Amino acid sequence: MTTAITTNAAEIQEALRLLYVERALARASGLHLQREYMAELERDIVTHRHAFTGAALTEIATLRGQLSGQLVG
Repeated sequence: MTTAITTNAAEIQEALRLLYVERALARASGLHLQREYMAELERDIVTHRHAFTGAALTEIATLRGQLSGQLVG
């Protein structure tokens, strides 16, 4: 069985902000010396950044479609 996870751009953006905070705390506490941890954290940040961009663009396109109708041509 496949479970669908539905999140909107605002939720993804909040998760991204938390990852930025986590990175700042890691640097301040010396965890930045743990290469594997920091690499995983950076991968998570990049993944969330891409997801946020995709979700935001989808929401904008959906709203535009609802307001203006389908593009023809």
